[in-house]
Amino acid sequence: MTAALALLSGAAAVGWWLPRRLRRVDLCRRDPLVLIVCWLLAMTGVALAAVAGVILLLLPGHGEIGSLLAVVHHCWDAVQHGSPPRVEEFGGMLGVAILVTAAARSAVVGIRVYRRRTRAGREHLAVLRLAARVDEGRPTTLWMAYDRPLAFCVAGRPGTVVATEGLTRHMAADSVAAVLEHERAHLRGRHHLLIAMVDATSTVLPFVPLFRQAPAAIRELVEVAADVAAVRVCGVAAVRTALRDVSRHGVPGGALAMAPDAIDVRLARLRRPGAVPGRARRAACAGAAGIIAGTVPFLTAAGLMIAIAVLACPLARA
Repeated sequence: MTAALALLSGAAAVGWWLPRRLRRVDLCRRDPLVLIVCWLLAMTGVALAAVAGVILLLLPGHGEIGSLLAVVHHCWDAVQHGSPPRVEEFGGMLGVAILVTAAARSAVVGIRVYRRRTRAGREHLAVLRLAARVDEGRPTTLWMAYDRPLAFCVAGRPGTVVATEGLTRHMAADSVAAVLEHERAHLRGRHHLLIAMVDATSTVLPFVPLFRQAPAAIRELVEVAADVAAVRVCGVAAVRTALRDVSRHGVPGGALAMAPDAIDVRLARLRRPGAVPGRARRAACAGAAGIIAGTVPFLTAAGLMIAIAVLACPLARA
């Protein structure tokens, strides 16, 4: 039971403490991809630690699957005959019920959010196609006869970039290219899907700060990540000018545009750009940081176990 409580305590501690640490990371200097991976794998690690703790509550003897089935059968018999199960078994069954409910609700909310946003995107695109000039590239770009400089992307199969003629009328060619590359980066990175996923988990587990704060953090990070991709293709000056000039109005719900989120941070990052790391280095750094973030709940649980052992040994000798 000690190991189970240590895992549950580790998951709770990391779910409460880690988001504050992640939000303090300087976005002007750090790679957004690394932070996105850290958020996602930290959430996964907390969930897995909680699941492992619940399973150990059901298996106080650390048995195998057969023992798990035996415990479930024993608890059911105990309930039928009116005799209460042991504390470990009761806690385990309660935890299983909570986890199953949370998982089912996450799936339902996630599917509902994804379908709603997909349906809204299809409806917007169907209307826009009636008046747009279609550029059949990869991805497809719809050009609207609208004087304000504006661009956004809508997820789908395939994803679509929507841009206005105001971009080419009021902005230089390299800035227009930066805006379009920013939107393409959103589609390549499946940023709409990431946001939908964290929105769903936040709806189901709003009482855990790690899950509650994830949507706002991921929205900022995907914008910075799209800026990094645009800088790689178009250069810093073009992206900085594009971010300052592009309109902030008229973006439909469910779309991702260049301007709405974390503008001050992104402009500060573009004022002092560093060298853009290569893809292999970025992947290696993101993988290493993600593994650390995902294992923090388990490392915290191991630390709690060691602390309990150190404190318990003198008491046992006494």
